[in-house]
Amino acid sequence: MKKNKISKEWINRQRRDIYVRKSKQEDFRSRAVYKLQEINDKHKILKNNLSVIDLGAAPGSWSQYIIRKLKNCKLLSIDLKKMEPIGNSYQIVGDFKESSSKEKIINYFKNKVDLVISDMAVNTTGNKNLDSVVTGELCLEALRFAKDQLKQKGIFVSKIFMGSTFNEIISEAKLTFKEINVYKPPSSRKESKESFIICKILR
Repeated sequence: MKKNKISKEWINRQRRDIYVRKSKQEDFRSRAVYKLQEINDKHKILKNNLSVIDLGAAPGSWSQYIIRKLKNCKLLSIDLKKMEPIGNSYQIVGDFKESSSKEKIINYFKNKVDLVISDMAVNTTGNKNLDSVVTGELCLEALRFAKDQLKQKGIFVSKIFMGSTFNEIISEAKLTFKEINVYKPPSSRKESKESFIICKILR
């Protein structure tokens, strides 16, 4: 009974959500696209001719936005789930932390990349503290991955939760990058603890 109530509340919230409606009208796969758009409006992370890795890309709205907005970009999208094709992006079904996936990424780009983006979060358990910790660990893994894959003037953008791992992530980011900003896009739901960390220029 409780599960049905939650499902009905979720459906009703989706119907009221202007970003959900807008994403359907503009043929994006999820409302998350507007978070990336707003991050770019604020922090100017996107330009033509970039090489980009989209971590945890499914269902694919961030990759869609990259393909539509940038000319001559080289995009690789990776997720554990298979996605429908997105333009000329190269897709990997796999775990970005595994050596087999890293080998495919290196073979595709041949060089370091300009931008690593991540809107990854774990499947929620209902325990907000646990979800925050596990998603924080995922952000740290993405940060370390970005350090290995980025050019010296590269940029890393990732979802981050305001929780017990927040300070650890910020501390490691400051050791890795010269410029660090934390930003909560207007399209991020007010009740959500999520923000995004924007890191520029490797040390």
